[in-house]
Amino acid sequence: MKPSSSSRTRRLTQAALIAAAYVVLTYLAALPGLAYLPVQFRFSEALTILPAYLPAAVPGLTVGCLLGNLFSSYGAADMVFGTLATLLAAVLTRALRRFRVKGIPLLSFLPPIVVNGVVVGAEITFLSPKGFVWGEFWATALSVGWSELLVLAILGLPLAILIQKNKALQKFLQ
Repeated sequence: MKPSSSSRTRRLTQAALIAAAYVVLTYLAALPGLAYLPVQFRFSEALTILPAYLPAAVPGLTVGCLLGNLFSSYGAADMVFGTLATLLAAVLTRALRRFRVKGIPLLSFLPPIVVNGVVVGAEITFLSPKGFVWGEFWATALSVGWSELLVLAILGLPLAILIQKNKALQKFLQ
């Protein structure tokens, strides 16, 4: 059965709103220098839990990341690899959405942490003046993954709890 025009419009609107929120939150994190380093505290990464609730979050986060990386100090590489990492993490987050503890999709928190740690860690290491060095890769991957974990614990988990407890927000996310 083909989705109606209004449901397609709704999904497109949801994706656009998520993309816009991701961009704004990334740029806000960039102001104090928190968005584009090996230790990345992108406020926007709290939104990476949304694919567990809403399919439109997958393209929304992907486009948001692409636009959010326009001003990255890692240039086109971050636009390509950072965006691909976000897409892969969003798809995996969506796939793990049914594994919940007290209604919270806890396993869905893992893909953004692991995928961003590995992909962005590799990207930053490859672009370093020394080139790819395994020790630096692991240090960078752990740094990116750790900062992703902190953002998701501090901002993403409360967002998931808010969604779980707020019927109006749940309705928007349908």
